Amino acid sequence: MLKLSSKCRYAVRAVFDVAFHAPAPALVRDIAERQRIPLRFLEQIFGDLKRAGIVSSKRGPRGGFVLAKAPEQVRLGDVVRAVEGPISTAPPKRARGELREVPELFLWDLTRSVERCFDEVTIGDLCASEGARALQRPPGGTYVI
Repeated sequence: MLKLSSKCRYAVRAVFDVAFHAPAPALVRDIAERQRIPLRFLEQIFGDLKRAGIVSSKRGPRGGFVLAKAPEQVRLGDVVRAVEGPISTAPPKRARGELREVPELFLWDLTRSVERCFDEVTIGDLCASEGARALQRPPGGTYVI
């Protein structure tokens, strides 16, 4: 079983929330409330997402966070790498003829496959999913199931 950190899961939920409420900028405190993410933790996550170019911020009374690119251009792998670093491990050192070579090469191929899986799904895919279509956006800006 692949385990993702809370930070990673929160980041994906936060980016989805920003995309779901687009084009209006999303306030961190509103996202924290809707997604039940600790505000201080979410502020750190948005710092990572902004440095990675996934979100941008707008100042002022109508300010908040928006996606820096179209949802279809933001891959899940981009979000994971923004908060966790590389998905894959470093390639194994080539040690021809050593017994450990076969398992290490297999594990390297496996981690590349996992990375490809994360990169095949976009935030746009999440927004277009059946689960997202079941969500309604009431006038207050929060959504309900």
